Amino acid sequence: MSVLTDLIYGGSNAVAGLTEGAVNDAIAKYGADKAIAFPDTAYFFPTIYAATGVKVKTLGDLVPCVSVLKSLITNQEDLGQALNAGLATAVGAEILEGLKWVDNAEPYANDSGIGFVPDPIIRSLGVPLVTGDIPGVAVVLGKADNAEDVVNVVKDYQSKGIMTFMVGDVIEQCAEGGVKMGLEFRVIPLGHDVTSVIHVVTVAVRAALIFGNVQPGDLGGLLTYTKERVPAFVNTFGAIDAVVVSAGAGAIALGFPVVVDIDLGENQVPGALESVCDHSLTVKKSLELRNIKIKVKELPIPVAFAAAFEGEIIRKSDMHNEFYSGKNPTAELVVMRELDEVEDHKITIVGPDLDGASELALATFVEVAGKKMQIDFESVIERKFHAWFNYMEGVMHTGQRNQVRVRVSKNAFEAGLRLKDFAEVLYVMIMDEFDAVVDKCQITLITDVEKAAAFRDEIAMPRYNQRDDRLASMTDEAVDRYYTCILCQSFAPAHCCVVTPERLGLCGAVSWLDAKATNELDPNGPCQPIFKEGCLDERTGRFESVNKAISDATHGAVENVTLYSILEDPMTSCGCFECICGIEPVSNGVIVVNREYKGMTPAGMTFGELASCTGGGVQTPGFMGHGRHFISSKKFLYAEGGIERIVWMPKELKDDVAERLNKTALELYGIENFADMVADETVTCDAEELIAWLTEKGHPVLGMEPLA
Repeated sequence: MSVLTDLIYGGSNAVAGLTEGAVNDAIAKYGADKAIAFPDTAYFFPTIYAATGVKVKTLGDLVPCVSVLKSLITNQEDLGQALNAGLATAVGAEILEGLKWVDNAEPYANDSGIGFVPDPIIRSLGVPLVTGDIPGVAVVLGKADNAEDVVNVVKDYQSKGIMTFMVGDVIEQCAEGGVKMGLEFRVIPLGHDVTSVIHVVTVAVRAALIFGNVQPGDLGGLLTYTKERVPAFVNTFGAIDAVVVSAGAGAIALGFPVVVDIDLGENQVPGALESVCDHSLTVKKSLELRNIKIKVKELPIPVAFAAAFEGEIIRKSDMHNEFYSGKNPTAELVVMRELDEVEDHKITIVGPDLDGASELALATFVEVAGKKMQIDFESVIERKFHAWFNYMEGVMHTGQRNQVRVRVSKNAFEAGLRLKDFAEVLYVMIMDEFDAVVDKCQITLITDVEKAAAFRDEIAMPRYNQRDDRLASMTDEAVDRYYTCILCQSFAPAHCCVVTPERLGLCGAVSWLDAKATNELDPNGPCQPIFKEGCLDERTGRFESVNKAISDATHGAVENVTLYSILEDPMTSCGCFECICGIEPVSNGVIVVNREYKGMTPAGMTFGELASCTGGGVQTPGFMGHGRHFISSKKFLYAEGGIERIVWMPKELKDDVAERLNKTALELYGIENFADMVADETVTCDAEELIAWLTEKGHPVLGMEPLA
């Protein structure tokens, strides 16, 4: 093993020397008090913070970090010690990368990579990671001897939904090979310097802090979490030097196996460092090493189909067809029928296909039948259209019901994509994901303008209205059960959502109907019923049955939860919440912040700093993660006085929820246009100025009882 350990130590010593020199030079130039930070994170230098608990805020803070780094490099002929030296390389890489931000707000502006990955992006990845839409994370680095090899590997990962980070010349090789790159395609170029690999390491490290409640300074807990709960691995292409080997050792220490495409001979470490010189086997071996199992869906369509294409944006210049409710009638509807009323796999196209006009109507009508099918599941299936259409390469879908925009790219059309393929996608996915309740399915797509309009007005709209009336009557009091949701426990083992008709999951993706359908589809799955028994306090929403369900689901990590309070045993969060609310003490109210907002708040904290107060299954009175739609719920902060406590939120969020928020405020308190009383960043981010605004607007919070 001496050749391998010698390479690791050679690389780690080189990085240590480079890091020490760079820190000393920076201090000499800027002074030890010069502030330093990665952008848009609440976790300082994440690797250092997670491993040691040290909050790096100035250049001077890096000096002891360099000493810690050097202490990890023992140069002893022992693989375990050598892997520690690999961690030292990771620390060095983080410092070297962080120094790029000392005098440059955008050090990656002229690089084809993005560099540091901000906290909100990591939180947004939480849901697809726990649902399996992103089954694993690949790190691809180096320069392939044959560019086609790395292109094929990355495209294979993309087709399987694997999120791929790239470092080095493989970025250009893949770009020239036609690989679609960017966060929206889940193929993310980080940068060309080998040190930029630290930006994927910090994603894994922050996952432990955000979702896993790993405490800063708990190195053992950090390494256990990344090894057991972050399904990542590394592929290197081309020749490797000592620094790359040392960086690979750091990956192995974190639990990420490394697959190289050169013959290491006896220097291989089975399960951790292996050679695969046949690139057709690279993906297979990498997935096996992390025990990642991909359920491949074979669809008879001429374009790729994968979650990696869900974020694809199709510009008007690249568009061949558009179905847009602003110009032509659109509607999407699923209706339950009797078994004898449905002809399985029947596909009907009414009107012109994609080779007709560029702007078309589109009514998507799906009729399903099954012995266990329920009318409540119609809307659950219907909402999946959005994801399934977006999974098609070259298709962009937004909206729902009768407000829809679908674009088809020129490339997709030229590849042969037609309307029958849209229908095939719906049929295959419905029969696959809803096979427990759907036995037969038939699909009709209507592009004829008059017939699409008639369908929308005479069939779809009345059905939507029936559902809305039913949903309006579905209060927490009107049902006999709630549901747990533990989808996020693969990342946040101490967290469990309680989903009620008036409180959806904090990720915003799981409603009470979704949870009910999930339980019907998989009785032993992540959503289990909680029968409402033993009400201890109606005001806070405290139930004996809920407490027992939470305790069982979290294995005792959380024993008591209220459904309607932010102060008394608030519901836990995994970390992928859409919003967080927190007390603003000066006004006696609460602020609500969405994860997309990057600015400061009147509470003196950014979203990331607020979010760091909760997540990972912890209960922090005064802070609570939740979904956007919960803001306008009649049960929002019910125990503390409800939505009248809301004093500030970012303008984008306020505009999004204003209509629903105003409706609730009018129904509950008789207040008209309540959203106009809520401040945003265009008004102020200062607590004292906020009070003046609230006073001017006559905000009801000023007359409410003090919060605890």
